[in-house]
Amino acid sequence: TTSMLLSSLATGTIITASSYHWLMAWIGLEMNTLAIIPIISKQHHPRATEAATKYFLTQAAASATLLFSSTVNAWQTGTWDITQLTSPTSTILLTMALITKLGLAPVHFWLPEVLQGSTMKTALIITTWQKLAPMSLIFITANNLSTPILLTAAMLSTLLGGWAGLNQTQTRKIMAYSSIAHLGWMAAITPMLTNILILNLIIYMAMTTSMFYMLIISKTKTIQDTTTIWTTSPTLTIMMMLTLLSLGGLPPLTGFMPKWLILNELTMQNLITMATILALSALLSLFFYLRLAYTTTMTLSPNTTTIHHKWRFKPTLTTTPLALTLPLSLMMLPMTPMMLA
Repeated sequence: TTSMLLSSLATGTIITASSYHWLMAWIGLEMNTLAIIPIISKQHHPRATEAATKYFLTQAAASATLLFSSTVNAWQTGTWDITQLTSPTSTILLTMALITKLGLAPVHFWLPEVLQGSTMKTALIITTWQKLAPMSLIFITANNLSTPILLTAAMLSTLLGGWAGLNQTQTRKIMAYSSIAHLGWMAAITPMLTNILILNLIIYMAMTTSMFYMLIISKTKTIQDTTTIWTTSPTLTIMMMLTLLSLGGLPPLTGFMPKWLILNELTMQNLITMATILALSALLSLFFYLRLAYTTTMTLSPNTTTIHHKWRFKPTLTTTPLALTLPLSLMMLPMTPMMLA
């Protein structure tokens, strides 16, 4: 069943990304949503069921809005072509539907709740793969989306992703707010340059995958858990610290690249206030990343162990995916000029 669900999940995203007709895009999104519901609710736990319900309701509402927006456009212009969504009502509805699907503020409330109710692996899927379908639609329709709504959502998301993340102790919720803030940066650049949007998305996915994978390997669910990672694997501890700093956008790590390019483009377009707000909100996010980096690498938990290594079974998880995602999330900054070509 798992393989069937995952292949349906992938197929839904691919259908949406490769469609020319609004109905096909909608069908892809629906397949995608229906495939992940059982994945979220697999643990027979009230929280998992609640998370699945919340996810279903928000995604179904967003899909319905998307369908309505394309129908209105078809009434007014007589075309179902994705690239020709020109009716003003439709553009506003579509923008709202897509930001709801992604979980951008002010329609972000479902994301932290859903991540907290699901397992780490499911949370990884929701924060990475599940962003691809709506992002592909944003990429295709970037010229027709409502710029004021996108920029407002971007500003709110980066600020809120920073503020709300400060108060969290659960790593999944911290990652949820981190995701909201990163998607805010992506929304900010969408009206200007979509190639930076794609670059940011790829880097975001690499960093988030690395981070979640390390949390899965070390079974870290709260900030408190991070204090004992050093007993599991010192290498993992250092890599986690670097990934966190990269997520925060510190040079010379990869995470600095999208922030640098986006701020550069915003100032070139004379959106100085927007650029300032984004830069300041990055400080808020940086604070909770630094706090995690600090607890991970520089603190010993009060119940220090007298042995150097935990007594443990042979690890069942392979670290191979990290070999791919870690270099991407840490060492890509020198390649910036090539990325822009």
